[in-house]
Amino acid sequence: MTTATTTATKTAAGTPAEVTDLDVEFAASLPGLGPFTAFRLVRIEGAEGLYALRSTGDEVRVFLVDPSTVVADYHPRITAGMRAEIGADEDAVRMLVVANPSEEGVFVNLRAPILVNERTGAATQIIFEDTSYPLRAQLGAA
Repeated sequence: MTTATTTATKTAAGTPAEVTDLDVEFAASLPGLGPFTAFRLVRIEGAEGLYALRSTGDEVRVFLVDPSTVVADYHPRITAGMRAEIGADEDAVRMLVVANPSEEGVFVNLRAPILVNERTGAATQIIFEDTSYPLRAQLGAA
């Protein structure tokens, strides 16, 4: 597993800088993506906070988005135990959500974010029991 080709650091404003390319490894496959666990996370040029997560053999591609770039007031509690699953401290964890484009618009899954250790590429998907986070939130909906 390799680290990011552009190290993810904090900007002068204190917000995380974007990761450009990172090899990502999940301990278990994501629902619907079995048996794949090894992926490459690639930032999509010209689209702030948007990434493609591709299996290492390019068989599977999923779009991920940094929720802070598209959803106001989304601040789920990420516990030390959740960070420990990927061996990350607070400064090394990146939270992304799955984005699903459709004819009706783009929907994101806010109940099951993906946590990525920006230093090692270790990743996991957290599923919150809190139903206030929707499985399918439409971006741009009032």
